[in-house]
Amino acid sequence: MAHGGICTIRRAMSILLATLVLSACTTNRYAKTNKQYKQQLKVLTKQMQAPLPYATPRLTATYDSITGMTAVSEIPQTKREARQVASIHFNLRKPNYVIIHHTAQDSLEQTLHTFTVPHSEVSAHYVIGRNGEVYQLLNDYVRGWHAGAGKWGTVTDLNSISLGVELDNNGKEPFTEPQIYSLLTLLDTLKQRYNIPSANFIGHSDIAPSRKVDPSAFFPWKRLAERGFGMWPDEVLMTPPENFNPEDALRIIGYDTRNLDAAIKAFKLHYIQDDISPELTDYDLSVLYSLYRKQ
Repeated sequence: MAHGGICTIRRAMSILLATLVLSACTTNRYAKTNKQYKQQLKVLTKQMQAPLPYATPRLTATYDSITGMTAVSEIPQTKREARQVASIHFNLRKPNYVIIHHTAQDSLEQTLHTFTVPHSEVSAHYVIGRNGEVYQLLNDYVRGWHAGAGKWGTVTDLNSISLGVELDNNGKEPFTEPQIYSLLTLLDTLKQRYNIPSANFIGHSDIAPSRKVDPSAFFPWKRLAERGFGMWPDEVLMTPPENFNPEDALRIIGYDTRNLDAAIKAFKLHYIQDDISPELTDYDLSVLYSLYRKQ
């Protein structure tokens, strides 16, 4: 074979190799964090399988016949392991809430980067891009870090019992139709799989009214409620009675009313949307009363 032909073949092979390397880098951009995710699951599995430590000090009581008093003291002891008798009746703890967020970032790539770098310390179970593509970042049974400090009803650790769904949206624009379609499909799957009550599909702003405003006023809560994901007031509203207490109603629905103005604004962001002031109009009160009666 001529020297020129060999050079041509070598150049072609170099181009092919470079293409394959570039493709692999693109495809496996998150290979490092995927590997770390699996390693962390292995660590959690080992923790669950480890024997339970038992270091509770034993107490002994002594009676003083002179003073007539009983003294209780600890008996020093070395660390002991519990006698483990394994029950066969258990399963994984399942999520009971879905909390919907918008990313407040400018691109899907930016969001995925944020969720895969060590210093961010934030995560979600699902991210849905503007084109409707769904990314799963965490197993549904894993406790994600998406809710932060918040409260809904008596629950103060929403991360432990919820799934976080992030929508790629900067908070200043409408959500896309492919995005909402994919969200509805995902929510239907999650609701059926874990038997999540309709009322337990809520927004980040609902559980953290003084800190968060996501998803924004562009979010179609009514459309979700019509599919069984979240609550919505009746079409025909009733005037609440004179003794109706809006603060109690907000609290019964689930809102944290310690900052009442913030709770009102969060309620209106979800159910009114075109006005999120901290004042309740007659219409707002009728909406609130309708939701209160559904509890």
